[in-house]
Amino acid sequence: MDSVTFDPRKPVAAPRGQQAGARHAKAQGPSWLSFYLVLIVIGLGMGLVLGLPLVDGTRSELHVAGGLLMFLGSTTGLIGTYLALVMVVLASRMPALERMLGQGGVIHWHRRLAPWPLILIAAHAVLLTLAYAQAAKTGPLSELGTIVNTFPNMVTATVALGLMMLIGLISIRQIRTRLSRENWWIVHLFMYVALILSFAHEVVLGPSFVGHPLTQLTWTIAWLVAAALVLTYRVAMPIYRTRRHALKVAEVRHEGPGVVSIILKGQNLERLAIAGGQFFEWRFLTPSMWWQAHPFSVSALPKPPYMRLTVQDAGDFTRALATLKVSTSVAVEGPYGSFTAFAAKRTHALLIAGGVGVTAARSLLEDLPAKSRPVVVLRVSRDEDLILANEIEELVRHKKGEVHRLIGHRNEVSLEVIKQLVPDISQRDVFISGSEGFVASAVHFAQRAGVAPGSIHQEAYAI
Repeated sequence: MDSVTFDPRKPVAAPRGQQAGARHAKAQGPSWLSFYLVLIVIGLGMGLVLGLPLVDGTRSELHVAGGLLMFLGSTTGLIGTYLALVMVVLASRMPALERMLGQGGVIHWHRRLAPWPLILIAAHAVLLTLAYAQAAKTGPLSELGTIVNTFPNMVTATVALGLMMLIGLISIRQIRTRLSRENWWIVHLFMYVALILSFAHEVVLGPSFVGHPLTQLTWTIAWLVAAALVLTYRVAMPIYRTRRHALKVAEVRHEGPGVVSIILKGQNLERLAIAGGQFFEWRFLTPSMWWQAHPFSVSALPKPPYMRLTVQDAGDFTRALATLKVSTSVAVEGPYGSFTAFAAKRTHALLIAGGVGVTAARSLLEDLPAKSRPVVVLRVSRDEDLILANEIEELVRHKKGEVHRLIGHRNEVSLEVIKQLVPDISQRDVFISGSEGFVASAVHFAQRAGVAPGSIHQEAYAI
C-alpha cells in the first residue's frame, strides 16, 4: 500500500461520501457535576462505614474484656477495606474521574491512598487478635492459631492479608521501579484476588455485620458497585470499542532511532470521541503480545479510516512493535487522559515536550483554536531524536505560533532558557509531556517562572 501520511497539509483519502480527515464525534470535557457526585457518594460511604461500629456498639460492650480492642479492630478493618474499594474505583477508569484527574491525577491519588488500606487492615488483624486473646485470657500467638484454625473463612482471610502485605512491599518505589509493566500489572491482579478472598470473612465474622442483615446488604452493594465499575469500564467497554472499530495494523513506519509510528485502519472512526493529547491502552493481538496492554498517546487525531500512534523503544514490548505485521488486529481501551485543550484556562499555550512526549503534544496541537499562537519547545538530547518535528512546525505555522528546539544534554541546555524564548510564559497555559523525571523538572521550572498551578498540565510516561 502507499504510505499513509498525517501531514496536516495532505489529508488522507476518506471513504466515499465522507470528507477527508473529518471527525464527527466530539470528545467531552470535564464534568464538575459528575466529578462532585462521585466524591459525594464516596464521602457518604465513608460516613456510613465510620458510623456502623458506633451505632452497633454499646458503652457496656466497650468495658468488657477486649471490648475496646474489638471496637478499634472492627473500625480499622472497615475503614481499611472501604479505602481499598475506593482504590478499585480509582482504577476502574470511570469517565467522571478520568476527565477531571487524568492519568497523572489518578496515579497521584492512587499512590497517596495506597499505604492506608494496608496499614489499617494490618492493624485490624493485630487488634482483633489481641482482643480475642484478652477475652480468652490467653497469649496472642496461641489465640492467633485458634482464630485461623477454627473461625470460618479465616484461612482465606489470612491468605488475603499475606497477599496485601506482599503487594505493599513490592509497591515501595525502589522495588516498583525495577519491575516491568507486565509484572506490575500481574501484581495488581493479585490485589483483586486478595479483596475477593477477604469479602466472605468480613461479612460472616465482622462485629458490625453479625446479626445486622441491612448492614450486610449495604456492604455487599458497595462491593458489587465497585466490581461493576471495573467490569464495565475495564472489560465491557474495551470489548465493545474493539469490535466497533475493528482496528488492524496498516503500516509500521520508522521515524528515528528506536522510534516507530504504527498506522491503524479501522471502521467508524468518525464516531470515536477522542481529544488531542489523549491515549489508549493498546493490546496487539499476536501470540506473544495479546495479554499485554500498554498506554500510548495518539500522535495524530484520527483521519478516518486511519489513526496513528508513535512509540519509542523502551523494552522488549515496545521493541517488538517494530516487527508487527500488516493486518495484525488491535484491541483498545480508552481514550483516557485530561491532557487536552479542555484543560486550557488562558488564550495562549506553551507546549514543552521531552523526547517521545512529542506525540501527545503533536495531537494536542490539532485541537488548539486557530490563531491561538502556540509556542512549542521540543527538548531532546540529539538531533536524531527529534521526531514528528516537521508536522509540528506545519501545525504551529497554521496557528500563527512558533517552535523552538532545545538540543543537548540537560547539563548543557537548561530549561531556564525558555524564559527568554517565551517572555510571557506566566500568562500562558503550559502543557508538559515526557518521561516522569522530565515532567517533574519541567513542572518545577514552570512554577519558578511564575505559571499559576492551575495553568500547568502534565502527561508523564510512567508505570
